[in-house]
Amino acid sequence: MEASPFAFSVPRYERELISILSECEVAATLEAEDLRSILRRFPKDGSGFFSKSELIRGYRYLRARGHFSGDEEALLEKLRMKPIRTQSGVSPVTVLTKPYPCPGRCVFCPSDVRMPKSYLSDEPGAQRAAEHQFDPYGQTMARLRTLFNNGHAVDKVELIVLGGTWSSYPEEYQIWFIVRCFQALNEFDPLDAEPQGAHSSFEIDYRDLLGQIPRANGKGRYNRVVSEFQEARGAPAEGAAWAELERVHLENESAGARCVGLVLETRPDHLSLAEAVHMRRLGTTKVQIGYQSLSDNVLALNRRGHDVASTRAAMSVLREVGFKIHAHWMPNLYGSSPQADLEEFERLFSDRDFRPDELKIYPCSLIESAELMDFYESGDWRPYEHEELLALLSRCLELTPAYCRVSRMIRDIPGTDIVEGNRVTNFRQLVEARLQREEIGLVEIRSREIGAEPVDEDDLKLETVEYESSQGQELFLQYTTSAGRLVAFLRLSLPSREARIAEIRRSALLREVHVYGRVVGIGRQSRRRAQHLGLGAALISKAAGLSLSAGYQDLAVISSIGTREYYRSRGFEDGDLYQHLSVCGLESAPAAASE
Repeated sequence: MEASPFAFSVPRYERELISILSECEVAATLEAEDLRSILRRFPKDGSGFFSKSELIRGYRYLRARGHFSGDEEALLEKLRMKPIRTQSGVSPVTVLTKPYPCPGRCVFCPSDVRMPKSYLSDEPGAQRAAEHQFDPYGQTMARLRTLFNNGHAVDKVELIVLGGTWSSYPEEYQIWFIVRCFQALNEFDPLDAEPQGAHSSFEIDYRDLLGQIPRANGKGRYNRVVSEFQEARGAPAEGAAWAELERVHLENESAGARCVGLVLETRPDHLSLAEAVHMRRLGTTKVQIGYQSLSDNVLALNRRGHDVASTRAAMSVLREVGFKIHAHWMPNLYGSSPQADLEEFERLFSDRDFRPDELKIYPCSLIESAELMDFYESGDWRPYEHEELLALLSRCLELTPAYCRVSRMIRDIPGTDIVEGNRVTNFRQLVEARLQREEIGLVEIRSREIGAEPVDEDDLKLETVEYESSQGQELFLQYTTSAGRLVAFLRLSLPSREARIAEIRRSALLREVHVYGRVVGIGRQSRRRAQHLGLGAALISKAAGLSLSAGYQDLAVISSIGTREYYRSRGFEDGDLYQHLSVCGLESAPAAASE
C-alpha cells in the first residue's frame, strides 16, 4: 500500500525542513552520505530521518510560500528518488484491469485468480492494483502522487494498461476503464487531499480469493473460479459512453497531467482491423502483443491458441493502422531449446512480417499455479541452466537492430513464486557485462539512450535506418552524439499499399517521435536538455520532406491525446483518428541519407 502523501504535515516541521533544504540547496553535490550527514543534524521528532519524498514535498510547499528562490530543478535533481523512471522522456503510469475470463489456455501461464490472467499478486504493480480493487481512477491517481512526491514531473504521462487480453473485456468496461484513468489525469492536484472522483462503488475485493487458487490450477479452471466469484458478489457499475470518453479526452489536451501515450496489450488472434480501429478510438498509440513463439509446433504444445499466421496477420493490421508495436517473446517454452530459440530470435528481425519496435523477452519460469508443472514433474520440460540462458540472451541483445528497444529481459516475478527457473532480476546487467568483456558493441535502443546526460547541440548528427515491413518501407530517423548516444528518434512508415481506413488511405504515417532526457515540464525551459533543443520539430520537418519525396501528399500522425496541441502548433489539423499535415507545399527532401 502506498502511504498517503497527506499523512506528512509540512508546517509541523517547517523549521527543520528549512534548515535541511537550505544546506541541500547550496551543496555542490549531494551523495547519499552527504544527505545523511545533514539529516542527522536536523532529526525528525528528535531521532528519525526525513524521507526524500518528505523533503521534496516540504520544498515545494515552502517554495510556494517564498522561502526558496533558487533553481527548483537543480534541487529536485539532487533529491529525486529512482531518477531512471523518467529519463526516457515520459513518466510511466501502469494500471491493471480486473480479473476476467481469459480466452487462452497457455500451459506456462499462472492462474492466480486474484489477478488478471498471467499476473501474480506479489508483483509490485499487481499489489497496487489489488489495494485499489482494480479501480483505474485510484490506481492512476496513486501513481501520479507517488511520482510527483518523489520529485518527478508528471506533465507527460505514458499510460500503460496491463491485464492480459484487453480485447476480451466487454466494450463498455473498456470505455469506462479509460474514462476513469483520464479523469484521474485531468483531476490530479498534488495539494488536493480529496479529489472529486476519488470515491468508487467498488465492493469486490479479489484478495478474498486466496483460498481458491489451488482450485483454479491449470486446465481452464481459472475462468470458472473468477466468473463464479463475480456472479456471487455482484459486479459494480463499470460502463461509460463514447461521448463521456470524448469529453475527458478533450479536457486532457490542456490538463496538467497529459497522456502522451496510451498502451494496451492483447493477443494476435484477437486483433482484427475493426478491433484496431476501436483501440485507436480509445486513444491508443502503442499495442503490446504476445508473440511468445514463432514456431507453430511450440505454440501448439503450449496450448497458446493461435498459430504464427495469426501473428503475421495481427502485425500487418498494427502496421496498417500505424501503432507502435511492443512484442513479447518467450524463450525456454515447452518444446523449444536454446538453439531453436536463437534461430527464432534471428527470424524476429530477418522476416519483414515481424520486426517489432520494442520487445519484452520473458524466459519461461515455472510457477506452481501453471499447468507446466505437470510437464516439469514428468521430465518433459526443464528450465535452462544459468549459463545457457546468459549465452542465449547475450546473443539476442547483440542481434537486436538499431530501431528496436528491448524494454525487459526478465519478467519481474518475485523469486518466492518461482518453483524452477531464473530468479536473477538484474539479468540484463549480467548480459551487458558479458558483452562488454567480449568488447561487443550494441545498437539496440535502450543500450544507447542518452538518459540524464547533458546534450551538446553541436555534437549531434542525423542518421536514417531503413528496413522493410509487411506494409512497405520503414524509416527510423535518429539524432545521435559522436559517442553513439541516442538523443531523439522518429518512426516513419511509407506504405506500399492503400490502407483500408479511408482517413489514411494515401498517407505516410508518423508513428512515433521520442526525445530522451529527464522529463521537462510543459512550458518550462531547461538548458542543454534534449527535450528543449527542438529535435522533435526538426525530425517532423525531415519526415514531411521524405514523405513528399516518396510521393505522398499527406503525413498522418497517430498522436496521443496529450500531444494534439503540440502537433497543431506544427501545422497538423485534426481528423477523426489522426492528425494530418499537408506536405504539398514543401520543397522535396533528399532520400534518407546520413547527415
